[in-house]
Amino acid sequence: MVGSRPRNGWLIWFSLALALLLSVAPMPKFMEIGRPLWVALFLTYWTLAVPHRVGMASAWIFGLLADVLNGTLLGQSALVLTLIIFLVLSLHRRLRMFPMWQQSLVLLVVFGLAQLVQLWLNALTGNRQPTLEFVFPALVSALLWPWVFAILRGLQQRFGVH
Repeated sequence: MVGSRPRNGWLIWFSLALALLLSVAPMPKFMEIGRPLWVALFLTYWTLAVPHRVGMASAWIFGLLADVLNGTLLGQSALVLTLIIFLVLSLHRRLRMFPMWQQSLVLLVVFGLAQLVQLWLNALTGNRQPTLEFVFPALVSALLWPWVFAILRGLQQRFGVH
């Protein structure tokens, strides 16, 4: 694939836009505390699959878009998503070799660290959650990783994204 022209990049950006929409889609109140980190999941997949096309700049841009959609402090989600993608890029070669259950465990730690940074930023702005609810999105996201991976891998192979 060296020297070949990138193909079907629209699928990457369409899926990331879908992740942004999923991140603000209404959910029942009892499920709200475990809202998956959709943008982080989709960015993680595309960073592992095509690191030459999706990276920290993409994470920053989609983080800013998430901040605008969620009405949070501008740059807060951008910082957290950039941290996630930095860690994923640092572990890129190892993550690709791990079986799916180990990938999920590593991503649980990565997303958990990102949620801790998010909690710290919320505390600085005066919006701190009083309980350990901030851990649930990382746990739900790690449990969803095998399905997100399978769906996006199927789409990547079907449309020949590289």
